[in-house]
Amino acid sequence: MAPLVLALKREPLFETRVLASGQHTDMLFQALNHFGVEADVNLDIMKESQTLDHITSAVLEGVGRFLDGNPQDLLLVHGDTTTTLASALAGFYRKTPVGHVEAGLRSHDLTRPFPEEANRLLTDRIAELYFAPTPLSAENLRAEGVGESRVFVTGNTVIDALLWTLDQGGEPGILEGIPPNEPLVLMTAHRRESWGDPLKEICFAARSLLEKHPELWLLVPLHKNPAARNTITEALRGCPNAVFTEPLSYPEFVKAMNRSLFIMSDSGGVQEEASALKKPVLILRDLSERPEAVEVGTGVLVGTDRSRIQREALRLLEDVPYRRSFADRSAPFGDGNASARIVDIVKKYFAARR
Repeated sequence: MAPLVLALKREPLFETRVLASGQHTDMLFQALNHFGVEADVNLDIMKESQTLDHITSAVLEGVGRFLDGNPQDLLLVHGDTTTTLASALAGFYRKTPVGHVEAGLRSHDLTRPFPEEANRLLTDRIAELYFAPTPLSAENLRAEGVGESRVFVTGNTVIDALLWTLDQGGEPGILEGIPPNEPLVLMTAHRRESWGDPLKEICFAARSLLEKHPELWLLVPLHKNPAARNTITEALRGCPNAVFTEPLSYPEFVKAMNRSLFIMSDSGGVQEEASALKKPVLILRDLSERPEAVEVGTGVLVGTDRSRIQREALRLLEDVPYRRSFADRSAPFGDGNASARIVDIVKKYFAARR
């Protein structure tokens, strides 16, 4: 949301307030500082081994308390997190219009990803304005009965943030220990539906890749949740070229993606970022709410099946023309101007209400 916050703050028509949930404080302030954004309110809901129940109730109560004391004309939320749903619900309870950035994504399976598919469906049921990143996500909304006048194809602000960060330059320290001329693969995995055996299969596939190609380096930023990080570190224990890190700052992560030969990830946003960077991404899920990546060929669905991950990863490593062909494929998730489009739409929305 940072590029949109900055674009709104440049517009004299609006008084823009920023609320942060405070779920991961260090990660939060790294991101805000990078973009020069300050949170007006930090709900500071973080607690050890927090549950979805806790996040939902704490954000719902915190955002509601803010809105009670500071009535707003529009509440903007992004994506499919539990924070997104709880914030939108707080707005709905107070009849505050909700604008959903990254609206309309669908996997059409409530269990995958979990709980994100339910979060975005419920948010889209109570929103007033829908900022869809692609024509397909806009069509999903129309098929569900959302009126044409409330759906706008804008691209995703994620791409705005990515391109802005690339323009800043600079080299992240995390890559300094990895020889610059040796191949690097970036891997992230954290989905709740993959915890346990599926995540082990992902890691065993990565392990066999390192054994077959000892020149390869694997960079693994570990999620804060111990259910994910403990499985990963145990399965990849003893691999000399596996580098574990704490969650990277956003500029570090962007540089790591850009440095990689390809990416292995179950993240939704990474599918979008990889397409913009022209980097192949092996999608560690059985289905994706971003089918555009698969359709244009910037992403390959491999699920959590060890043999399929190995096969596709080896093809990317060993078939150089195939890997390079990804650079010629289109990036369907935005051109870096989503924030400007959303600001213009919001201005017209308020003008129409006068």
